[in-house]
Amino acid sequence: MTTEIRLRPATREDLPVLDLLNNSGPETASAFGWFGWNDPARLTRRWEENGLLTPDSGNLVVAEGDEVLGHVSWHRSQQGPLNHSWNIGAGILPEARGRGVGTTAQRLLVRYLFAHTQVNRIDASTDVTNAAEQRALEKAGFTREGILRGAHFRNGSFHDMAHYSILRHEVALD
Repeated sequence: MTTEIRLRPATREDLPVLDLLNNSGPETASAFGWFGWNDPARLTRRWEENGLLTPDSGNLVVAEGDEVLGHVSWHRSQQGPLNHSWNIGAGILPEARGRGVGTTAQRLLVRYLFAHTQVNRIDASTDVTNAAEQRALEKAGFTREGILRGAHFRNGSFHDMAHYSILRHEVALD
């Protein structure tokens, strides 16, 4: 029997797995998701404070049955004085990569954010050499908008980012 990929709020029991994706090195986070060591208690403090869900940002667990496969996140990106968009990201454990989990998780997150917030636009960026994430975003319905030159600092240098977006009218919410 195959179980479906789903998103759900993080529990205390999920925190060690989520911390692996943020604080265990490039082997787990991937070369594109590793930004150096950070405060090992930060995630727990944030979870205790707000469950990793605020009006301006959030993190949800990507799960298949009882198995945690990673997380998706979003944060507010101001677009003008009257509106904002969401910028999203995903972190998938190495053993779950390459089988459509990231695509499905990002597609579910887009539907969730359009169904429960009033934004018209969701965007995402990834390193120009991260072909797997670019494919995942395109399969999830995102349109490539262009390149943000030198926009991302990682591993001692600045990297160009491929920028993507999806608009509310491009997603069926039924």
